[in-house]
Amino acid sequence: MLYLHGAGHFHPDNVIDNAFFESLDINTSDEWIVDRVGIRTRRTVLPLDYIRSTFNADPSAADEAAEYTNAQTGARAAQHALARAGRDPSDVGLVIAGSCTPATTCPAEACTIAGELGIEAAAYDVNSACSSLAAQLHLLMGMADSLPDFVLLVQPDNSTREINYRDRDTCVLWGDGSSAMVLSARHASAVRVATTSFTSSPSGHAKVQFLRHGHFRQEGRTVQTFAIKRTANLVRELSPEGRATHFVGHQANLSMLTSSCRRAGIDQTHHWYNVDRFGNCGAAGAGSVLSEHWDDLTPGLSVVMAVVGSGLSWGGARLEVALA
Repeated sequence: MLYLHGAGHFHPDNVIDNAFFESLDINTSDEWIVDRVGIRTRRTVLPLDYIRSTFNADPSAADEAAEYTNAQTGARAAQHALARAGRDPSDVGLVIAGSCTPATTCPAEACTIAGELGIEAAAYDVNSACSSLAAQLHLLMGMADSLPDFVLLVQPDNSTREINYRDRDTCVLWGDGSSAMVLSARHASAVRVATTSFTSSPSGHAKVQFLRHGHFRQEGRTVQTFAIKRTANLVRELSPEGRATHFVGHQANLSMLTSSCRRAGIDQTHHWYNVDRFGNCGAAGAGSVLSEHWDDLTPGLSVVMAVVGSGLSWGGARLEVALA
């Protein structure tokens, strides 16, 4: 059994609106973007002047240009989660991080985030691209008997550093954000993780890629079809019978999420999302939505989180809020 004690998120200050893309003269418009993917704004760790002048042609230069590191944004999301949980960094006995675009693989990014927070505890990465949160939760469920008192999960995803801003099909999708959770298998809270799921189809590994020192690329139509089908199936598998369920999906684009809800029978009034304001924040997207709705986790509520990602991989979790 796992209990969720706090969720947090952080998005950088720089706003990329659709008018900015129009100013880049890449044959796009606000109307085209909203109609196609439903995104109006997104955030970035990169200065807008840097994007405007370079189109991020050389992703290896973006780390130096960025105004935040993954460790800094991950730590800010973690601080938010810890504050909600009423815990200090010293209470954390394990840190796990994962994202689409880790800034380092050696050391593990969990170590850089723990270092930023002053945490001296075991720290390692569990990465599965946009479905990293599902992989992390599923792993913890299987380790529940051996976990320390409190575990910190972090998903720092500042993917705009690896986006080609001359490619109108992909640059309009991505934004930067980080999310975090504080969990425990030993100390109960009102919100419990009732069940988790995670699996992969490695034969599709080349369909979505962030290349080392290269730009993001994907087989857009194939990936969207996969995402809709898998998300709808996950919702049906994880939803409790006979109960209204709130849904949080992978924040890839609003069109995909709307189609997934329709296929899974989720009423739009039970659909929580922020992709229209923050874009696709990779592994951090679903966690940031849950964090935004932290105060809406009222007694008796059920929330299904379903995420999909490169690998190809997919998974999710059902959260149950105890009756008062």
